[in-house]
This record gives sequence, C-alpha cells and structure tokens, in this order.
Amino acid sequence: MSLSSLSVWERESFFAPADIVIAGSGFVGLWSAYYLKKSAPHLSITIIERGIIPTGASTRNAGFACFGSLTELIADAQKMGEDAMLELVEMRYKGLKRITKLFHDKDTGFERHGGYELITDERDVNELRSNIDWLNRKLKKIVKQQKVFQLQNDKIEEFGFAGVQHLIANKAEAQLHSGKLCQALLKLVQSMGVTVLNNITIKSFEKMNGHLVLHTDQPFTFTTSQLLVCTNAFARQLLPQLDIEPARGQILVTSPIEQLPFKGTFHYEEGFYYFRDLGDRVLLGGARNKAFEAEQTDEMTITDTIQKELERFLGEVILPGRTWHIEHRWSGIMGMGGDKQPIIRPINDHVFCAVRMSGMGVALAPIIGEKVAALMTGEEAAQEFTEFMED
Repeated sequence: MSLSSLSVWERESFFAPADIVIAGSGFVGLWSAYYLKKSAPHLSITIIERGIIPTGASTRNAGFACFGSLTELIADAQKMGEDAMLELVEMRYKGLKRITKLFHDKDTGFERHGGYELITDERDVNELRSNIDWLNRKLKKIVKQQKVFQLQNDKIEEFGFAGVQHLIANKAEAQLHSGKLCQALLKLVQSMGVTVLNNITIKSFEKMNGHLVLHTDQPFTFTTSQLLVCTNAFARQLLPQLDIEPARGQILVTSPIEQLPFKGTFHYEEGFYYFRDLGDRVLLGGARNKAFEAEQTDEMTITDTIQKELERFLGEVILPGRTWHIEHRWSGIMGMGGDKQPIIRPINDHVFCAVRMSGMGVALAPIIGEKVAALMTGEEAAQEFTEFMED
C-alpha cells in the first residue's frame, strides 16, 4: 500500500495529519498520550509502533512494580547523590500510586505481596541495620511509612533459600502483569480518541512548511506538528545525540514447583538479579552484570552465558534440592545511560523526548508521561505549582 493508493477515508482518518505523533507504544508513550488527551482533549494524537505489539521492555520485563531494593538505592545515593536518588524514588512511588488509582488490580495483575532482598555475603548486621534505619528515615516523607525496609532473617529457612545470610523485607514493592497493564492503557487511550498504528518504523523526520514530515519503512509518510520520541533504548536511531545505551535483560520461567514456599518479588546484588513467583512457577531475570559489554545490545536474543548463570543461581540459591526445568526464555531491551535520571526535554520547537527509563519504566512512566505532556502543552509551570501544593 502506497500513499497514492490510500482511500480518501484512510487519508482523512488513520493517516490524517496529526497535532502530535508519538513514536513508541510502550508505557511511556501510552501514559504520555493519556495525559496529553486529558489536558487537551482537542489534540489529534497518533502513536506509531514499530512492532506488532509494544516492542522493547514494556511487555518483556519481569513484572516488577520497580520501587527498588535497599542496596540498589544506597548505591544510587552514592553515585547520584542523596537528593537525586530520593527524587527518583518519589517518582517511582507516585507512578505506582497512579497505576493503582486508575486501574483495578485485577485488570493489571497488581499484587501486593511485598518484596525482599537476599544478602549472601557475611555482612556486618549492625552496618546493615544502620543502612536500613538511614534509608527508612529518608523515605518516611515520601511513602508515609515508618519502616519500608526491615530485616527478616527468620524467613530465610521458610522460603527455602540456600547460602543467604540476611533477608531484607520491603513493604513498598509489588508485582503486576506487564502485558495486561499495556493492554489496559491501550484500551484507555483509544477510548479517548488516540490512533495507534503498529508495524511501522519511523526512520527519519524533516521540517517542511512549518510541520514535520516523518519518513517510515513503509511507502508513505506522516505529517505532524509535534513529534514525541518514547522509544527508550532505541531513541538514538532518531536522536543520535542522546546519552542512551541499550541494555538487554534476559529472563526465564520454570516449570510448576510443588508447594512453592514464597510469594513476592526478590532482588539480589543491587537489583542485578531479580525473581518472583508466577503462580506456582519462578520467574528469574538479570545477571547482566556478569557480562556488561555483551549485554549492551539491542538484539532481543538470549545467550548461554547469562542463561547458565541464571540457572546456576536458581539451583544453588532459590530452589536448592528441587526438581525443575525451564519452560520459557526471553529478553527485553532497557534504556540506560551515564545517569539514571530519565531524559525529558525538547530537542527543538517541534521534537520532544521522554526516554532512558533505566529499567524502571513501569513505575516511572505515569509521572514521566504527565511531565512531558505538561512540557508540550505549555502547562509545565501549572503542574509544578500543583505538585508543590500537594507536597
């Protein structure tokens, strides 16, 4: 189908010039469309997705709410500074609240079993308690709880783990069904009048007669007043100047485990390993810190190096002495960079971006979507005032 062969109906509906085109129908693209429509219902918005379904990380992650683990947040404070770490945690926490406020838990598979972090080294328990107390004090204003993190070593034997010295409970963590959340968002924005087109890749864009012309891998172009790039790890294909690097996350799922002794989300080694129950199965992902350079790729494949390491961890630590086999394996691509803070900014008068979620897109996307919508509609100052009053 070429541009010249389109019917008049197609030209004036699916392929009509739009006020805003969003590149990417993952979580950030969908939340951005929602807030744009909510603040300016008259806007015509088209989302263009390169995959048949959202392709990248949104529907290929581990299904964590992404609040964060103790050692991860402490490491972030050391690298980014305390204020930047707390700002990021607050965005994640508020983002999760938005999800549960807008959607019923059953529609997104949201479950509040809490989270835990495994510590396998002989760490000084007093130092660990000191870190827990410090972070709890810092988080109190954000989550309105006295103790987000607690030491719960008594559950190590109950959960059946091997080689674990300490277990840190996290009240704020949760889990969800990423596919269901994406579907719920798609239905919502389409009900608001947003057009979503799949299997089209935007290859380049140019300014022409006061508008942007988007060139695609199909024999037709799109015309828009504004372009919002929400392709996260793949954003440099359109905006090569951005500080973003792809990072592959590999995942596996076991066969059913008889009387699986734990529920919830679990982290290890500053969140580089992560696992959760999936009914009576175990979903395990990560270990890219064992091969950083090899996993800095946008190829959605799996490798023996990472998969064997995940299986080792599964057999030696999570399910020692158990019998299991692997039923599913896959990978997703996250957007990382020199900084964990998301990039939300205009490129020029017509092009904007909301990218670099650093593996936390589930929680960050609602807040990022609202922020970029305010930026694009000129409501940023009003939003900042509202947030100040809410605080």
